[in-house]
Amino acid sequence: MVQFYQNGGAFMHPLLLLMLIGIALGLFKLFQLYRVRRASRPFINEVAEDLVRQTFPPVIDRCASTPGTVATVIRYSLLSRQKGNETMRRIISSVGDIEYAFLERGLSWMNFIIVIAPLLGFTGTVWGMVIAFEQIRIEDNISPAVVAGGISQALLTTLFGLLVAMVVHFFHNLCSTNLDNIMSD
Repeated sequence: MVQFYQNGGAFMHPLLLLMLIGIALGLFKLFQLYRVRRASRPFINEVAEDLVRQTFPPVIDRCASTPGTVATVIRYSLLSRQKGNETMRRIISSVGDIEYAFLERGLSWMNFIIVIAPLLGFTGTVWGMVIAFEQIRIEDNISPAVVAGGISQALLTTLFGLLVAMVVHFFHNLCSTNLDNIMSD
């Protein structure tokens, strides 16, 4: 595996860096979303009784002192409950959008890596082909042994670029699914 990395040429270094950043972002985001989801379930159970009894002031106070998406949405929905159903729906929707954007932070960087890694791999491919054709020109010979190194480099950078994109895309999908599950709760 190390030999393949070394044979891939200079484009392998930024691809490796992109993979490491993508995995780190994915793991961090999954941990963050796990903590949010884990904290929201007990909180919902705590305030559910007060909501059923319609004792809203203690719930509003508890929501104000509790960080997190669920507490914020519940707090604003209770504060807007006397403004009419349509206004309350708009406020809840706006607060939900803001909280979603907060939880979604970092996913755009993962999208960037998913897009740029294959492009960087394809750039390495072009570079490898340039090297192969330069070898043909220098040797004035089209034997497979002359061009094999450049073509190998070209294929390895493409392969690695695609692998980086697939791994980061896997983490991105896990994060997006968890985010959607949190928002549907």
